[in-house]
Amino acid sequence: MSISTKLERIGQVTSKYFVVWVLVVSGVALYTPDAFTPIADYITPLLGIIMLGMGLTLTPADFRRIIERPRDVLIGAMAQWLVMPLLAYVLVAALGLPWEIGVGLILVGAAPGGTASNVMTYLGRGDVALSVTITSLTTVAAPLVMPAWVVLLAGESITVTFAEMAGSIVQIVLVPVVAGLVLRYVLDRKAPSVAELGLSIFPAISVIAIVAIVAAVVGLNVENIRTASAIVFLAVVLHNGLGLGAGYGIGQLAGMREDRARACAFEVGLQNSGLAVALAVSFFEPAAALIPALFSVWHNVSGPALATLFTRIDGEPVTEYEPAIASD
Repeated sequence: MSISTKLERIGQVTSKYFVVWVLVVSGVALYTPDAFTPIADYITPLLGIIMLGMGLTLTPADFRRIIERPRDVLIGAMAQWLVMPLLAYVLVAALGLPWEIGVGLILVGAAPGGTASNVMTYLGRGDVALSVTITSLTTVAAPLVMPAWVVLLAGESITVTFAEMAGSIVQIVLVPVVAGLVLRYVLDRKAPSVAELGLSIFPAISVIAIVAIVAAVVGLNVENIRTASAIVFLAVVLHNGLGLGAGYGIGQLAGMREDRARACAFEVGLQNSGLAVALAVSFFEPAAALIPALFSVWHNVSGPALATLFTRIDGEPVTEYEPAIASD
């Protein structure tokens, strides 16, 4: 058996049991958090590696199609901006959450799309280029959109530094993705066999990186997770699940191609909960960080689960994923 075949099989097994790895490692981190908290210092480079892998799946043609049809970008961004904040407000009221905790759900709902949405779109065979574009747009607009929603829904004003958010999206998403795109372009012309091998094994590398990040998040928030009530968990699960469903439904109703509807689902349902945690700690009571912390863990369970469902519907192993190139 060749090395490339072995690597492909390892990648298939790793990706197939994605949700299992997340759940197992999360459970272990709850009981031995100190073993995983040091990973927190490496979350940014781990995300960079994931983004590099996604960049390898892209070609210039992917972005040309988006430029030719900006409608889907605007629909996805508008859905993300409107659905999650309004869902958060309704759930806080309907579930009777204490306001010092409920404001955390408002922060999650008002947050821009997170890098997890790009990763899950990648693993679920969605349109990665569309996902990255929507994430970039919502993040750049976040300094205006996020405070506006919090003022409207929570009655509190916050200050978000545009430079910090813009710098974060450039470092974590845009630079690695562009690097991967350029590398794919060069390899396709100089070493196509290497490019093919990279596409086979990088999903597995992404899975390992995501599992490590989840372990770090759980380790850092053990006390918050252990003290959370059932109603708080329910709020997180409903917010995330309804967002995923609404995003996919909006994509279908808008006549998007299947891969783009999947991207819309992940963009709407998966938020930048890390940013919400930071803002909760900085501007509100410590309890406000509880829901964003739980969301960080939960969407790394629900996201892989939905990605796995999509790939099973397609009937192909995730490690063989390549972006669809059908014309609109």
